[in-house]
Amino acid sequence: MSEPWTDAPESPDGREPAVTAPAAALWLMALLVVAYVCQTTIAPPDLVRALVYSPDPGPLSRPLSLFTAVWLHGGWGHLGMNSAFALAFATPLARFFGAGLRGTLSVFLFFIVTGALGNLGFGFLHSGQSVGLIGASGGVSGLAAGAARIVGGEGGIGGLRSPFVMSLGGAWILSNLVLALSGGILMPGGAQIAWEAHLAGFAAGLALVRPFAALAGVRSR
Repeated sequence: MSEPWTDAPESPDGREPAVTAPAAALWLMALLVVAYVCQTTIAPPDLVRALVYSPDPGPLSRPLSLFTAVWLHGGWGHLGMNSAFALAFATPLARFFGAGLRGTLSVFLFFIVTGALGNLGFGFLHSGQSVGLIGASGGVSGLAAGAARIVGGEGGIGGLRSPFVMSLGGAWILSNLVLALSGGILMPGGAQIAWEAHLAGFAAGLALVRPFAALAGVRSR
């Protein structure tokens, strides 16, 4: 069984290593970058369009795209922001789940599943609308929620009412409400932000961190 929490590893001579993020978090960021490079260089436009999630004619009309859209991005800025946040929030999850193959796969699955559920939340609110959704922000939101419960748990999985979960959750809701009300005014070029996917992904992360800890083989309190 994996230990509930491990600190960042030290180098053999006792000094702090240059990179302290766990391998799973680094691999996740790398996969997002590789996926975007493939999207913009070798993937045919028709294939990219097929991978975009759209709730038209219904939120579950193309279920596979709920997962594939997580790996698509609208530009380097979009990718850079999601990759940086994915690295930051996946780090406590990866340490908690463990460094082995089981823990690493659990981190990836947690990200993909919460991202898909974030997209689905968007889809239910926009059912029948011809609008495309891409980006990893639903999964990043899920990672943020999972990280909040782990940090708030101080070695275990914190409750939904723990101070850290409440403070981060409140900030997450408030920031996304601001994005919703601004209608893209606050973003470069007036880009639209799928705040609905952010909130749905965050809720999914809060709910699923304990089952995924069990999947990783962690005995959590």
